[in-house]
Amino acid sequence: MPYLLAYSLGDGQGGPEGSAVAVEQLLSANGLPLGDTVVDATRQPSFPVSLLVEAGQAVVSMTELKARCPVPPEWLAAVGERGYAYLLFTTRPWPEAEPGKPVEPAALAAFAGDEETLKNAAHALVPAGSPCG
Repeated sequence: MPYLLAYSLGDGQGGPEGSAVAVEQLLSANGLPLGDTVVDATRQPSFPVSLLVEAGQAVVSMTELKARCPVPPEWLAAVGERGYAYLLFTTRPWPEAEPGKPVEPAALAAFAGDEETLKNAAHALVPAGSPCG
């Protein structure tokens, strides 16, 4: 299963608490509830969250946000096979993650698998598109 994890660094206006509130408002405005419900956007053609796969990168777009990240060949193969990715977007800030720097697998697993991360996250299956359609 190709996964995408999105989070704030908690360095926005209002610090970690303000960042968490801002992310929650962004998710709500884009039809992504917090909790254990998985939104199946593959069945909703006009869903406001999209995933574009291009040049070895995943680009997630929603109202007021566009995020791009490089993805490994295994991820590209998995999303090509399934046609979608599992997006986990948490309101829980992760200030230890530094932009542009690799994250240690153990640290990633600890953060992504933590109960606080999961219960304060939106979960969605997002169809993958490409520049060619």
